[in-house]
Amino acid sequence: MKAQETRQSGNTESRFRYGYVVVAACFVIALVAEGVEYSFGVFFEPLLSEFGWTRAITSGALSLASVVHIPILLLAGRLTDRFGPRILLSIGGFFFGLGYLLMSQTNTIWQLYLCYGVIASIGFGLYWIPVASTIPQWFTRRRGLMMGIVTAGIGIGTSIMPPLTSQLIYTYGWRSTYLIIGSMSMGAIVISAQFLRRSPNQFRELTPDEPRLKQENIPEQPKEFSFREVIHTRSFWMFATIFFSWALCLSIIMVHVVIHAIGLGVTPASAANIMAIIGITGIVGRIAFGRLSDVIGMKPALIISFALLSIAFMWLLVAREAWMLYLFAAVFGIAYGTIEVLQSPLLAKLFGLKSLGSVLGASTAFAAMGFSIGSVLAGYIFDTTGSYTIAFMICIAMGLIGTILNVFLPTGGDKRKQDKSQLSSTPQL
Repeated sequence: MKAQETRQSGNTESRFRYGYVVVAACFVIALVAEGVEYSFGVFFEPLLSEFGWTRAITSGALSLASVVHIPILLLAGRLTDRFGPRILLSIGGFFFGLGYLLMSQTNTIWQLYLCYGVIASIGFGLYWIPVASTIPQWFTRRRGLMMGIVTAGIGIGTSIMPPLTSQLIYTYGWRSTYLIIGSMSMGAIVISAQFLRRSPNQFRELTPDEPRLKQENIPEQPKEFSFREVIHTRSFWMFATIFFSWALCLSIIMVHVVIHAIGLGVTPASAANIMAIIGITGIVGRIAFGRLSDVIGMKPALIISFALLSIAFMWLLVAREAWMLYLFAAVFGIAYGTIEVLQSPLLAKLFGLKSLGSVLGASTAFAAMGFSIGSVLAGYIFDTTGSYTIAFMICIAMGLIGTILNVFLPTGGDKRKQDKSQLSSTPQL
C-alpha cells in the first residue's frame, strides 16, 4: 500500500508541479508592483506644470511613503506567517491600485501625500514579504534560481513601465494614466494572488516542484526558529546589517548617479542610459547568480556579490567618461541584483520556514532604513563638499563590511558545508 502511494505521488509529481505556477504568479506581481512604483517620477513634470509645486514638496510624497513602509513591512511579515500570501497580496493589491486611482483626482498636495504616501504605500509595503517568503516554501534545491526568476520581474517591470507610463501621459494625460495603471495594477496583483498557496503541505495532491530525492540525499534542514528566537541570535543582526549596507548603497545610486554623471559632463541622454544598464544587468545577475548560488552555495555567491559592489564603487571614484560609468553600471547591476535574490533563500537556510515571513519583514525594515538614509546622506555630503567622493567611499566601506560579515555568517545549509550545529549553536546576544 505504501509503495502504491509513493508511485501515485511520483506520478502526480511528474504530471504537474504547482511550484512553477507560484513562481509565475509572483513574477507577474513583482513586475507590476515595482514597475508602477518606479514610474512615480514620470508624473513629476505634469504635476509641477499643472500645480506649480516645488520639486522638494512633490518629492515629499516619496519620503512619506518610505517612512510608512517600515511598520508595514514588520506587520506584513507577521500577517504572512498567520494568514498566508493570498489574502495579504489581495489586500495589498487593492490598496496599491486604489491609491493610484484616487491620485487621478488629486488637486492639492495633501491629497497626493494621502493617496500615494499612505494608501498606495500600504499596498506596496504588503507586496514583497508574501512574495519572497512563499518561494522558499515550494523549493529547496532551486531556491536561488526561482527567486532569480521572480526578481527578474522587478528588472523587467522597472525597464518597461516608466516609458510606457510616459507614453500614456503623452497620449491620454496624467489623470487618465493614473486611472489606467491603477486599474491594471489592482487587477493584475489581485488576480495573480489567487494562484498562490502557502506551501505544498496545504494540498496532499501537490508536492514541491522538484522530484523526490532518496532519503540519504536529502539535505539537512535547519532548525525551525520562532521569531522571538531569531531576533536573539547574532546571525540575524549580522544579516540585518548586511542588507542595511546593501540598501544604503542602492539608494545612493538610484537617486544620485544620473545627476553625478551629468555633473561630469555626460549628456542627460547618456546619463539616463546608466539606469537602463543597471536594470538590464540586474536581470542577468538575478538569474545567473541565483542559479550559481544553488551550485556553490548562497554564502559564496553573496561574498562575490559584495566584493563586486566594493570594486564597482572603487571604479566609480575614478570614472570620468560615459563608457567608464557604463562599466560601473554593469558591475553594480549584477552585484545589487544578486544580493536582492538571496535575501529570502538565505533566511530560510538560517532560520527555517516557520517564521520566515516575520523574519523577512524585520530584515527588510532594516533595509528600508538604509535606503531612506542613503540618498539623504549623499545629498548632504554633496551640498557640503560639492562632490560625491565621500559618499562613494562610504559605499566602498559598506561593501567591505557586507563582505566581511558574510564570511563570518553561519550558514549551516550551504552546499559545501552542511553543518546544522553551526547555526544551532549561534551565540545569543
